[in-house]
Amino acid sequence: MIAPVAKIWCYDRVEKNVLSPVLKKALLELMDDKNPVVRKALVEKLKECSDAGESFLRSVILGENRVLRRHAEWYLDELKLENPQAEFSEFIRSLNYELETGALLLSRTVYPDVDVGRYCGFLDEVALRCREIMLPPRTPRDQCRALNRVIFHEYGFRGNAEHYTDPRNSFLSEVIRRRRGIPITLCTLYILIAQRCGLTLEPIGIPGHFLVGCFVESSPFFIDPFENGAFRTPEQVFEILRRHNVPPKMTYLAPTPIREVLCRNCRNLVNHYHVSKQPEMAKLFARFVDEFEVTYRSRTRGTRS
Repeated sequence: MIAPVAKIWCYDRVEKNVLSPVLKKALLELMDDKNPVVRKALVEKLKECSDAGESFLRSVILGENRVLRRHAEWYLDELKLENPQAEFSEFIRSLNYELETGALLLSRTVYPDVDVGRYCGFLDEVALRCREIMLPPRTPRDQCRALNRVIFHEYGFRGNAEHYTDPRNSFLSEVIRRRRGIPITLCTLYILIAQRCGLTLEPIGIPGHFLVGCFVESSPFFIDPFENGAFRTPEQVFEILRRHNVPPKMTYLAPTPIREVLCRNCRNLVNHYHVSKQPEMAKLFARFVDEFEVTYRSRTRGTRS
């Protein structure tokens, strides 16, 4: 038991904040060992490794070995290093889904320095400006017109049709920073600002596109943030489906659960990272998709039993 521990201390050294293949191999061989002596030695060695140790642990978390992934997450926690990817996984397993929290946690999986308070404050700022121009009497359509004016004209948000598969389009923090997004993230932004204005809107995930739905009047209507907030009737939404050779169904107009909004966001990232030739990142978001699906199946089985 002690010999392998001695190996990581004596046989190999950390130079220029880089872990050699020999040291990585020794760390991997010992990572699932629960002996307190071994764990203490590994923690101390990883602390010595500094940023290289953190990078090594994150690479293990991105790997396919689920056992080692769990142990790597433990070491990150033990080192008091932030682990946004594990935090998002924990959010998935919690079943306590909230759109704003989920979207910002998703951003932190790739941009760990995201200042959540700053981005929430930005949404507050935009909503305050929307409320300033929402003069009574105001119908839900009037409120959405005010949202359109502020979001798309004053703040300059728009759909990134030119670089649609850029992974940055799928992270709320990057959408806010760059004022560019794809339908699902622009819908998320729109809904979060509307909530701050006292207007309840719903995400509508039709095949191949994402819209915002308003169901507070007798006749529902839909908004397309990717098209600068264009209003759509149900029939116009069906026409979009027909253009994509998808037979219209009334169920497509129903609100999409937050769980599925976030899971679909992860599916998009799998595809977009493959397009950008970043297979390890694609693998990370494929793992999140699996976690959403496994957690949902477990919940539904528990409900039936």
